Amino acid sequence: MKELMGRAALVTGGGRGIGAATALALARLGASVAVAARNMDQVVEVAAMLRKDGFEAFAFQCDVAKPFDVRDVALAAREAMGPVGILVNNAGTAPSNPLKRVTLEEWNHVMAVNVTGTFLFTQALLPDMVHAGWGRVVNVASIAGLMGGKYMSAYTASKHAVVGFTRSMAAEVSGTGVTVNAVCPGYVDTPLTDDAVGRIVYLTGKSPEQARQLLLNEAGQSRLLTAGEVADAVVRLCLEGSASANGEAVVLDGKDGRV
Repeated sequence: MKELMGRAALVTGGGRGIGAATALALARLGASVAVAARNMDQVVEVAAMLRKDGFEAFAFQCDVAKPFDVRDVALAAREAMGPVGILVNNAGTAPSNPLKRVTLEEWNHVMAVNVTGTFLFTQALLPDMVHAGWGRVVNVASIAGLMGGKYMSAYTASKHAVVGFTRSMAAEVSGTGVTVNAVCPGYVDTPLTDDAVGRIVYLTGKSPEQARQLLLNEAGQSRLLTAGEVADAVVRLCLEGSASANGEAVVLDGKDGRV
């Protein structure tokens, strides 16, 4: 059933991983989908794949930390699809360093991408949702946004901010027909996790398999989540029947015992 037929969706960080999987899941439910990311080649490829399968899709290049990029993409998406009713703030960066090695430049970059990007796109697209009396904003946070973790001070702080922003916005839009929620996954089998594994290998000399197991052990996960699992959680919060979920932080902790 095409439950989202007639809806327009925009997914940031849509060129790979969770973003690409979410774009596909939304399109399969009938939504027109725009994917945005800094890497134009990746979003063009995702949009082309969706169109090949018969879905309406658009690709936009965007650095979510740059206000003019966000403004331009918001306007272009509206022109291409009509008012955007579904926003998935997925773009993110996840460096890891002990505090003594975290530079101010790194700290500011993480905050700009993970927090400011979420703020800018929500601010740009929320008015149309409120005016229409229907909208879904889903912020891809992290389980790190609900707890702490070693060597992740900037990332953890940024994801706590995303969860706090989600709850504040949920209170602000309560009663308008718009909902704002967050999904908080543990480690996911995506390029971002591969980057983290690579850093551990470089710093410790461990094998990739040992580094990946170290991450899982520290997070208390039995396995890596898949991008599709996170996308499914995101999409559930976008459905018509999800109106009662507002200000939620949905945890996907990878502790279900599957192998």
